[in-house]
Amino acid sequence: MTFGKKASKLLTWITEGAGVVGMLVILYCMIFGVSDVFLRYVLNEPSLWIGTTLQAALVILACVAGGYSYYHGDFIKLDLFYANLSIRTRAVFDVITAVFTFMFLVVLIWKGWQAGMFSLKLGQVTPTAVPIPLAPIKLLIPAAAVLMLLLVLRQLYRDIRTVRGLENDIEIPYDTNKLYEE
Repeated sequence: MTFGKKASKLLTWITEGAGVVGMLVILYCMIFGVSDVFLRYVLNEPSLWIGTTLQAALVILACVAGGYSYYHGDFIKLDLFYANLSIRTRAVFDVITAVFTFMFLVVLIWKGWQAGMFSLKLGQVTPTAVPIPLAPIKLLIPAAAVLMLLLVLRQLYRDIRTVRGLENDIEIPYDTNKLYEE
């Protein structure tokens, strides 16, 4: 097995793991969100920590769900035009739009890293009854952007091979070429 295939399998494993984390975070949000409503409105005893942890959990969910959704092809596309294009033309458009994706992800990694390190340096915590450190949450944002960048690079590799008329040697569950052939 080549290095590229091993790296692709590792990327898949990490992305699937992020999906499991996202599933657990959703369960956490559902259970404690309902508990918070029950405590506040039925027992008239609002929680001092649930709301804050739910906010942190939603940031975590956004980070892990992005890569997982991209990996499984659940991102929204303008299928009205895209679906009627040939496989090669779709790949050309994917290569062009990848440039904008890279620009966004590089800025997200760069500024997210700066914000996370600044938060770590200052020892920032939430201004609530239960102080939650903000640095790990802020550093998760550039980490998730790196994961997304790797996923986009893998798809770009596949798209360039499609444009050149070559067979794709890295398998992924979501393949834009197969999606519209059905």
